[in-house]
Amino acid sequence: MSLLKIIPKIIYKDVQIGVRLFAALGFETKYSEDGFYIMARDGVTIYLVASEEDFYVNDRPEMRIDTDDIEGFYEEVSSKHPEILHPNLKVIKNQPWGLKEFAVLDETTVCIIIQQAI
Repeated sequence: MSLLKIIPKIIYKDVQIGVRLFAALGFETKYSEDGFYIMARDGVTIYLVASEEDFYVNDRPEMRIDTDDIEGFYEEVSSKHPEILHPNLKVIKNQPWGLKEFAVLDETTVCIIIQQAI
């Protein structure tokens, strides 16, 4: 038996904020119904959920997406959607823990770190 992937669920008051963020990263909507979205790209899947309750206030996650071409993905994101680059990690940085990283951030502070092993 092998564990193959994590599928995060992000809760939004306005789920369209998440849909726009992940669409900017090249994800496509595979399914949507009543404020629930499944978006995917290159075998990576994200669930986005609308909630009028307080869950969206306290559940602003950070997640990581591993890639085998961080420079290519960075070029794609920075040329098409530079406004989503995280102000603290808006360029690719070699980290002392053995990863190259950059990050994006939406207006609700959901942070996605894109990483590749050095």
